Amino acid sequence: MDYLPVFLDLAGRRVLLVGGGEVALRKAALLLEAHAVVRIVAPALHPELARLRDEGQLEHLERGFAPEQLEDTAFVIAATDHPEVNRAVAAAAHARGLFANVVDDAQAGSAILPAIVDRSPVILAISTGGHSPTLARRLRGQLEALLPERLGALAQFLGRWRERVRVALPDAGRRMRFWESVLEGKLASQVLAGEEGAAEAQMPAEFASEAQAAREAAATRGEVYLIGAGPGDPDLLTLRAQQLLQQADVVLYDRLVSERILSRARREALRVFVGKQSGRHRVTQERIHALMLEYAQRGLRVARLKGGDPFVFGRGGEEMQVLRAAGVPVTVVPGITAALGAAAAAGLSLTQRGLSQAITLVTAMGEGAEALDWRALAAPLQTVVFYMGVAQLGRIVEHLIAHGAPESRPVAIVEQATLPSQRLLVGTLATIAGEASAAGIGAPALLIVGEVAAQACQRRASVESLPP
Repeated sequence: MDYLPVFLDLAGRRVLLVGGGEVALRKAALLLEAHAVVRIVAPALHPELARLRDEGQLEHLERGFAPEQLEDTAFVIAATDHPEVNRAVAAAAHARGLFANVVDDAQAGSAILPAIVDRSPVILAISTGGHSPTLARRLRGQLEALLPERLGALAQFLGRWRERVRVALPDAGRRMRFWESVLEGKLASQVLAGEEGAAEAQMPAEFASEAQAAREAAATRGEVYLIGAGPGDPDLLTLRAQQLLQQADVVLYDRLVSERILSRARREALRVFVGKQSGRHRVTQERIHALMLEYAQRGLRVARLKGGDPFVFGRGGEEMQVLRAAGVPVTVVPGITAALGAAAAAGLSLTQRGLSQAITLVTAMGEGAEALDWRALAAPLQTVVFYMGVAQLGRIVEHLIAHGAPESRPVAIVEQATLPSQRLLVGTLATIAGEASAAGIGAPALLIVGEVAAQACQRRASVESLPP
């Protein structure tokens, strides 16, 4: 994050605006909406600025910029047509410890004025870090169309009841759930429709009912969400997954869940790492079971967040059985399993007429690997995807060739699938082990075996960096 989004209270504070043209007019209008005391420095003013000055809405210094004009100033905006003047303003502000916005030159200043969606007191600010004001304005337009005009009235309604609800529902988790139910229910719809009187009349009964429900539920169990986080790209999370992550009080996550995905969870949620690594278990499966039960039995909502899909080599079935045996409600949210994500990112089809009539997903890890039906896995006209197979790559290749697969069978390895660091390695059973070692391929990576693997690279086998 290059900039920290901050909302400034400029009411009654002086802001120095250097420049008197059309751009300065737009900035002045924005500052006046924020109830700032605006002082403009410019040899001449746009007619509309002159009108505002004559009406006493702003102060005008009819001269060029000088550093002493920054005295008693809370914020500075440089909006002239002269880059050297704008940079001089920013430098003088920096020397005095003041933040300065330089129009059309983000690098020269220390603050950015974003595109704004105003539903006061709800305000959305959109910034591209100065890279594309046009994109920021486009996003603003899209959000303007999505957000109800009376959203500000809803925020004010909630604010009027906030303290009374806090007293009635002292538990923060219960209180958050109550507010979520209000926003999703009839009360919010009434306020947005302009029927605030009806909503005000109903509100006491609503939180009294919630308080009673909280007392009755004090000894009951919580619930657990088994959520598939997908192959890595946070944009591949399902909508249901994101909704439940915003509700969860606790998030138990494994090593394949990135910080970018974790950031989609509710900010106040407790995060507990329960990751396991091949050959080096950090947290046993039994301990994960115990943690889920412990938090759920305290009445909390627990998100068990797993890479890929929870029921594809994710131990989700075992966890569901333990929770149901203990009487804990379980919600399962599927995720895009790594095989589908990796294939899509590598640009290959797992099935294709004449090349592959079936898909087999298999893990070559653990005690059961030797008992796999290797002859069936070596058969033609299919695609076999090996999860967690890089560490056992040499053994997998030996078994497939020994059971009838030709050495020329195409193979692809997708490392860090769907992430910006993703790499693709394409070869054959005869070459892949040596090429993977030379390329330094490591986990997490998937091994895709079958004729369709050749689609990932029509030329010679090579390591490629793929676009995110």
